[in-house]
Amino acid sequence: MPTISPFAGKPVDPDRLVNIDVLLDAYYTDKPDPALATQCVAFGTSGHRGSSLTTSFNENHILSISQAIADYRKGAGITGPLFIGIDTHALSRPALNSALEVFAANGVEVRIDAQDGYTPTPVISHAILTYNSNRTSDLADGVVITPSHNPPEDGGYKYNPPHGGPADTDITKVVESAANTYMVRNMEGVKRISLEEALKAPTTKRYDYITPYVNDLAAVVDMDVIRESGISIGIDPLGGAAVDYWQPIIDKYGINATIVSKEVDPTFRFMTADWDGKIRMDCSSPYAMARLVKMKDKFDIAFANDTDADRHGIVSGQYGLMNPNHYLAVAIEYLFNNREHWSVGASVGKTVVSSSMIDRVAEEIGRKLVEVPVGFKWFVEGLYNGTLGFGGEESAGASFLRRAGTVWSTDKDGIILGLLAAEMTARTKRTPGAAYEDMTRRLGTPYYARIDAPADPEQKAILKNLSPEQIGMSELAGEPIIDTLTNAPGNGAAIGGLKVSARNGWFAARPSGTENVYKIYAESFKSEAHLKVIQTEAQDAISALFAKMVKQKAG
Repeated sequence: MPTISPFAGKPVDPDRLVNIDVLLDAYYTDKPDPALATQCVAFGTSGHRGSSLTTSFNENHILSISQAIADYRKGAGITGPLFIGIDTHALSRPALNSALEVFAANGVEVRIDAQDGYTPTPVISHAILTYNSNRTSDLADGVVITPSHNPPEDGGYKYNPPHGGPADTDITKVVESAANTYMVRNMEGVKRISLEEALKAPTTKRYDYITPYVNDLAAVVDMDVIRESGISIGIDPLGGAAVDYWQPIIDKYGINATIVSKEVDPTFRFMTADWDGKIRMDCSSPYAMARLVKMKDKFDIAFANDTDADRHGIVSGQYGLMNPNHYLAVAIEYLFNNREHWSVGASVGKTVVSSSMIDRVAEEIGRKLVEVPVGFKWFVEGLYNGTLGFGGEESAGASFLRRAGTVWSTDKDGIILGLLAAEMTARTKRTPGAAYEDMTRRLGTPYYARIDAPADPEQKAILKNLSPEQIGMSELAGEPIIDTLTNAPGNGAAIGGLKVSARNGWFAARPSGTENVYKIYAESFKSEAHLKVIQTEAQDAISALFAKMVKQKAG
């Protein structure tokens, strides 16, 4: 189990905050070496991420990625506007400027915030889908410059094609390869003009992101029932991109809500430290959410978002901060029982590492379960065509259909998940925490945890490419194994690891894409002690597998 830092949940000392001047200087002056893997462009499940302090998110990265996207758009025949937004991380603004210089030089029409403000990830998805509605040509796409909830020194760059959701590997591999080629060639072929010229270019246009999104919210959440109930709502943007969205939402719909802080500071000095003592705007962490959790008795319901507002954290009165899996389960139950215009065939989407409580809920409400690998990209098609009513990840990211049963967003939307908690509280007269407590009486109590274990690159490759037979387990914590999967049952796609299930528990193991560890997700429907047995047996089985494979290779 991870060691909890003595700084966790406490305000961060000023001398431990990131030096913004040093961070920004490194963005422009440090040049990545494309011969080093750690300094190359690498698109993971959430785009390219890194820090200028480690030469993994610098000007050359952004220039080359932007040129690669311009090339991709041209080759794919994407000729509509590119909606582009940023979050409040210090590196996001300079990265936006770099991207604009390249896009303008390539004649790409971009739409930036009218007030030079911040734009949440779900707002970009909503803008793309709204523009593309009823169009078959001149389609739009988008970019969000954000490292999500990562520490203040980090930067990130995500691309969303015309379907509005995260780009799949068939796109990101092309962009990644082209960007790295540009860096190998010392940026030869990257078109660029000055920022002043880019901002004046006829292809660079100002766009009001706030009004269309805010005005459309009643199509996905019952804002009337929230207003009429008068319930008190606490909202903490955690200094992120949603900071300027909440007051217009409150004003538009007349809800009884309080924004507990509107502070924006690139050091995020107002945050409490996460479990390891670092600053993260992780709204699913009780340590990072300490400020709002302390206010739990001041509101009927409260919630927060991470820095690009694609994740949600729900503080449910006496129940405190809800575990993301718990909230997903009650949100699914509520939505499918209170969205009369949704198709009877609309399914429930979850990742293979999300709680099996969701499986039990889906069975109880009579809906098909679609279980997919980790990554929100696997929900895009289903949300887009309405065959998925809901898609959610254990890491507190989810989205769902409009009340009419059509697509709202194809990327995670923490804003609507927060408002849904208010709708649930208003309509049912009980909080999501109370709803989950009732659910456990019917369906059982799950005990869920994720731990990390060390693995070198060779071991990670072994784990990623396993066949079900290689794990060699017949029992898990005293129960016969029902399934050993290396492909997700919902779509047949590779998990990039494996999942082993018994009647009352399961574990899944996947290599980390960025660290020399593998992640073990495990759940028991018996007890904490049973969960620990599952975790131990999982780690022992995988360690034995590593040893066996190394021995075979040596022999």
